[in-house]
Amino acid sequence: MKVLVLGFTKISYMPYMHFYLEQLRKNNCEIHLLYWKRDSNPDSESPEGVVTHVFDRYQEDSVPLRKKIGSFWGYRKYAVQILKKHSFDMIVILHSTPGVLLYDVLTKKYNKKYILDYRDFTYENQAIYKKIIHKLVNNSSATFVSSDAYRKHLPLAENLYTSHNILINALESRDLRKSKSRDVAPIRIRFWGFIRHKNINMTIIGKLANDKRFELHYHGREQKTGQFLREYCEENQIKNIFFHGEYKPNNRYDFIVNTDLVHNLFDNDKTMQPAMSNKYYDGVTFYIPQLCNEGSFMGDQVEKNKIGIALNPDSPDFADEIYEYYISLDWLNFETCCDKTLNSIIMQYNDGVNKIKKIIDGKKEN
Repeated sequence: MKVLVLGFTKISYMPYMHFYLEQLRKNNCEIHLLYWKRDSNPDSESPEGVVTHVFDRYQEDSVPLRKKIGSFWGYRKYAVQILKKHSFDMIVILHSTPGVLLYDVLTKKYNKKYILDYRDFTYENQAIYKKIIHKLVNNSSATFVSSDAYRKHLPLAENLYTSHNILINALESRDLRKSKSRDVAPIRIRFWGFIRHKNINMTIIGKLANDKRFELHYHGREQKTGQFLREYCEENQIKNIFFHGEYKPNNRYDFIVNTDLVHNLFDNDKTMQPAMSNKYYDGVTFYIPQLCNEGSFMGDQVEKNKIGIALNPDSPDFADEIYEYYISLDWLNFETCCDKTLNSIIMQYNDGVNKIKKIIDGKKEN
């Protein structure tokens, strides 16, 4: 069985693709991966045993849609060429946007032959976009949502499942942070991923700047927002905030061991309010408490599961609230809560594994 995994960014920024790659490998599929190399920074190596197709075109992420249209159209043309050149039995779409860009091809030629991975609320406020998303869901073999909060934007469908961005291989290193002392000073708060959301990060930096109780570390891709934040800290001689640049996925282990709190705060806008970030799963996996935004779906989850705290960065007591939370943690209880949360995640993860196997087995029979 020949399968195309349709990515919409660099390999480094698609850790969630491994969930699908692992299931396809287990079922002896011939796997092709189309990904978008958006910048010249180092990328992760191509996954072993996977045929790769690279759409190589620079595109800044933090720009309005109108400035992305040319690149989006180029991506579509390249994807259509790959689809014409190869005869695929199934497609796995790793983001709703490429699904929309290829909507006509998917619904005509690949009806019930694709899996849609829905992980961002983007342009659904536009009626035509929302209508296309609904048709993509209804015509898919299965649609996986990375956050249950997205379900309210999608049709009620029997083929809708919850996926989790947990990296199963990371469980082998689960005690990495737990094995080191929690009695630390200063408390090291760490962000990893694409550095964006300027306003909320400026607020956080302002609240923690030169506070000797904390260090704040940023790891990840720096475009305009990241560069601005770095320069702001340098110009204002903020000594306890550090920028480490881009990293590869396996580099996470090097800094996770020296992390006390996960910075998992994002703007509460229409895109991020319902989202679940990769760092949520890292926090659960490695027993690291996380800071989330009050009023966000992820904030609700960390408080419900007792694996972190949801705070309002605009609060005048923001820094004190973080400090009091950390020094008062009951670590044995916290670790038990992480285990319970992880067990629930693994159960849903396995449900997804079984669903993909059924889809593949059904295609083989046909």
